[in-house]
Amino acid sequence: MSLTTDLEVVGTVTAHPDAGDRLIAGVPDREGLDRYRATGGYAPVEDAEALLSAVEASGLRGRGGAAFPTGTKLRTVRSGQSPVVVANGEEGEPASVKDRWLLRHRPHLVLDGLRLAGILTGAHDLHVYVSDPAAESSVTDALGEVAEAGINWDAKISVTRVDPTYVAGEETAVVRALNGGPALPQDKPPRPFDSGVDGRPTLVSNVETLANLPLIQRLGADGYRAVGTADSPGTFLLTLTGGLGNGLYEVPFGLTVRQVLTWLGQDPDQVRALLMGGYFSGVLGAQGLDVTLDYDAMRQVGSGLGCGAIGVVLQDRCPVAVSAAVMAYFARENAQQCGSCFNGTAAMAAVLEGLVEYKASDEDVRRLTYWSSFLRGRGACGTLDGATNVAAALLREFPELVDAHVAGSCATCDAGTVRVVDPPFAVGLP
Repeated sequence: MSLTTDLEVVGTVTAHPDAGDRLIAGVPDREGLDRYRATGGYAPVEDAEALLSAVEASGLRGRGGAAFPTGTKLRTVRSGQSPVVVANGEEGEPASVKDRWLLRHRPHLVLDGLRLAGILTGAHDLHVYVSDPAAESSVTDALGEVAEAGINWDAKISVTRVDPTYVAGEETAVVRALNGGPALPQDKPPRPFDSGVDGRPTLVSNVETLANLPLIQRLGADGYRAVGTADSPGTFLLTLTGGLGNGLYEVPFGLTVRQVLTWLGQDPDQVRALLMGGYFSGVLGAQGLDVTLDYDAMRQVGSGLGCGAIGVVLQDRCPVAVSAAVMAYFARENAQQCGSCFNGTAAMAAVLEGLVEYKASDEDVRRLTYWSSFLRGRGACGTLDGATNVAAALLREFPELVDAHVAGSCATCDAGTVRVVDPPFAVGLP
């Protein structure tokens, strides 16, 4: 399989007309403290319990991939002794750029969310965890602006930068790194909300999730729910790659990919498949164009929205080749701590590479089918689950294409037009 290492650069950043003045909000190159405060930022909290109840009523769900109710996590950590809050901006997903953009361009929105999370949990030990040097610089400058303005958070705030890897942002890897170890996942239990940084209850929250807390404070639960769906309220940041309207977009939950592409002036009929949720959910056939972009609707079709990254697989690209490139990335980037993950991702990657090269047999496909189910849940983190999702999705969505590769002929691959980037759909900021 021939791979290139081109990196797509996201130049377009904008909000859907129905998104309102929320996460992207027409911000220039970087939002300074004065501009942020002029829109109501760093507002005092008169009643922490009332605000926590508003967060719960808002239905905010985590934007890091798991979509767990944020209010529940906040209340759980609040019940512990001497809690810690971490803003997790280590964006290890190659197909996503949202967290880096927020940290670089709206650092005060993220820091305000971290401040509010500290107030709501009673935490006085706050951390910002990143791997992007530009994000680290932006946050450090923002903290300097806060200090110069005399804003007192009644909390200690630390910024930690680690090397970027796929697994470094996993919550137990975050805790391990902040405790002085390597940024590698560890077995659970305990989960961080029980025993995290220095053995204390720790909330590890994605920076986009935290950025929604000031919005809830400003809009109230009902105002926050004015867009989105009943079970996935609000907006989310969509990193779109693959050649149709590449960019970072804030969109309300409940739209479809077809509606997003139409809004961007793109032709949805060019789409053959969608790589959903970054790498974690694998490929979804073109019917995914009409599935609403919310967590539950995606789950019902066996896919997932994850971190909000969607790669558009065009008609001249082969979903088998795309899936093989994703699996090769998992095999290369896993933490190499769990035998089931190290060996499992390598074995599945070998079968997918064999399919691309017309060297795989029916027996290989049967083994891949077995592994896609048997290996699920056997790793210390979600990497192996993502790999099994990739295999299962390809087998479920494109069985005839898999059979064609076993038979030694794929119209797309034989035409010689396939171009696969390694890592596939990887994106960066200018």
